[in-house]
Formats: sequence, structure tokens, C-alpha cells
Amino acid sequence: MKKQVIIVGGGAAGMMAALVARRQGAAVTILERNPRVGKKLLVTGNGRGNYTNIEVELDCYYGNNPHFAADALAAFGSKETIAFFADLGITPKVEEQGRVIPLSEQASSILDVLLYELKAIGVEIVTEAFVRQIRKEGRSFHLKLEDGRVYTGEAVIITTGGKAMPSTGSDGNGYTLATSFGHTVTKLFPALVQLKLEGPFFKQIQGVKVSGAAELFAEGRLVAKDRGDLLFANYGISGPPILQLSREAGRLLQEGREPVLKITLLEKFSPEELTALIRERFQRGARKTLEFCLVGLINKRLIRVLLQEAGFTDLRRHAGEVSEGEQQRIVQILQDWRFRVRGTKSWPSAQVTAGGVDTNELDPKTMESKLVKGLFFAGEVIDLDGRCGGFNLQWAWSSGFVAGRAAARQLLSRDG
Repeated sequence: MKKQVIIVGGGAAGMMAALVARRQGAAVTILERNPRVGKKLLVTGNGRGNYTNIEVELDCYYGNNPHFAADALAAFGSKETIAFFADLGITPKVEEQGRVIPLSEQASSILDVLLYELKAIGVEIVTEAFVRQIRKEGRSFHLKLEDGRVYTGEAVIITTGGKAMPSTGSDGNGYTLATSFGHTVTKLFPALVQLKLEGPFFKQIQGVKVSGAAELFAEGRLVAKDRGDLLFANYGISGPPILQLSREAGRLLQEGREPVLKITLLEKFSPEELTALIRERFQRGARKTLEFCLVGLINKRLIRVLLQEAGFTDLRRHAGEVSEGEQQRIVQILQDWRFRVRGTKSWPSAQVTAGGVDTNELDPKTMESKLVKGLFFAGEVIDLDGRCGGFNLQWAWSSGFVAGRAAARQLLSRDG
């Protein structure tokens, strides 16, 4: 009888590990707590399936040791991922910023071809199988499920995900399993998540979307920046640039520091150009009210809030009465609007988990535990997370690939 690789978690990393291990010749079983595998995969890329990025580099990843990803990405990077899925039937479509989605623009296409291949090559998938405990006796692992069932295998790959999107089954159980074997789990916090900002006016501007630049500061030093569509909400702010900055904001908050967010609403103008533009608008519209004079320049729902933030109390004043010094306050707020970051949204809103199983305790070439032979990890459960845009799924494929390959080879070499 073939020795068994047991995979705990049927997400992206788990399915990749299963396919690779089975193709190497091992018997493979996936234990998935949900009624179906790949639940989180369906929401990637807003349902369009952003499954990798052609611009994958090490500096796209974070964690206590981002360099840990180097070997896995070299073994199975974005080129290999695109080729792998093309072989399964996915025609790639490269979009802006290197994002790669199926030509069908459906995340379900990725899951469909993975499920077809898993079934075709004989991977056993057991759903509604919540692993509560794993014990190792000799060379065998015994996995006890919540309902009392027990599965036995000679290698185990934990691919349970993190704590982000708990509705998909990610509740941190993988960390409990890891610590039961003596592994260290680094500090966990939500990443790729919206920011909560300090201010009394957000209910007035919730739903307003603008294109601008976002910069994150700590103690006056620039920490991270990005640009694109920014979306105000009743708690603060969202949008792709904010998600990109949120990891650093979360880290600073964890360290007890106070991050500050700077928003530039009109970034295409130099300060001198914007000063001239405001002066010209106020001269031409001298008989208009201060508030109405900005209509057509910025979103109407922002005008009142911005002027109040700039220190104006009487918004019915005529524009012609506004001094150059007061105009400069308007220029300043349009290009340097600052907010104190008071927190991030919580796990249900986060796309990924920052932190996880300590990479110092794993072999970067195989994802095997340095503490327990035959125990492997892959995907989000590890202390490694990426930027928004396909980088986290690429890590799932890469780490799943090397873990599945190494686990199968280890068992087959014992058989030999």
C-alpha cells in the first residue's frame, strides 16, 4: 500500500500540494473542514481570479524574513504557475500592474480545473473534516477529527490558511496545530485591510471615491506610499492603495506607534500650479460663495469637509473676500490632508494574515519543519504575506508546490 500524504486544508496551497504529491506517486488525502474545497479562492480578484502576477519579486513579500520565499519562488514562480494552469485549461489574461486572471474572468474557472485534475489523478478529498489534533507515533501521524474519525499518514502538510476571512473557514486552527508540535507563531494581525481613521466627518463623505496618492508616516518618516482609487467610508478609508499600505500600518500599531496617513487629492499639480489655479478660480468666481467656487474641481461632497478642515467657518463668504494666505490653506489641504490611523478593520474584512509559523523553524527549500520530520507547512499559515495583486496566491502555489514535492519524495525514498 502506498504511503499517505495527508493535507490539512483544501485551499490554494493545499490543492497545489496535493496535485504535486500525487503526481510524484504518493497517495494523497485532503482533509477540508468546509463542505467544499477552495472557498476562499472564489473571492480572489473580486471574483475574477487574480491567480498570479508577472512582476513577482522578493520585495513584494513581508514577514520577519521575506527572503524565506526565495527558494520556493525560484522553484515555482509566476511563469511556472501560468504554464501549470494553461496545461489545465486556463488561458491567461495579463492586466494592469502585472495581474494575471483567467481569460474567462472567473475565479471559479481556477477552482473548476483544479477539482477536475484532483479527481482525475486520484486525490481523495474529505470535506466537513475539521482536524482537532495531530499526534506523531514513530513515523506515522494520526489526525483526529472533531467528529472522532482518525486518519493516518506518513507525512502531513498543514495548509489551513490564517485568520483572515473567517467565513471561509480560516479561524487560526493551523496555528494551534503548529504550536502543539512546539512551533513558534509570530504576532498575528490583519493585512490587506481597510484603515480606521480619526475624524468626526466620515459619515458625511462615505462612498466618495477619488483618484489620488496615499502615504504612510511614522514619527515624521515616510514608511510606504501608493496611488490609485481611494474610497472614503464611515470608519475611514479603503481602496487598493490603502490595502497596500495597511500591512505597514498594522505593524506600526502592533509596535505601539502612531501611523499618520497623508492623502493627496490633486497630485497632478505642483504646489505652484495649484496655487495659481486656486487664485485664478477665486478671481473669476469672486461673487460666488467660497464653497461653490470649488464645484467642478473636487467632489462636491468633499468641499464642505475640506474647507472646515482647512479652518474656514463661514463657507458662504464670497470667494473674492478670501485672502491669498487663506487660499494657501486650501492648496495645503488638497495636497496634504493628514489623518491619524487609529486601527485597521478586523479579520472578517482582511484579505490576508500577517504573521504565522516562524520561518526560522522551517526549511525554505522544502517547507518541512525543522522540529518534526515529515511535518510540512504551506501558504498563509506561514509567516509570509504579499502585496495585493496576485502575490499571496503565488505564495500559496509556490509553497504548496515545494511542500507537496518534498513530502512525496521523502515517503517514496523510504519505500525505496
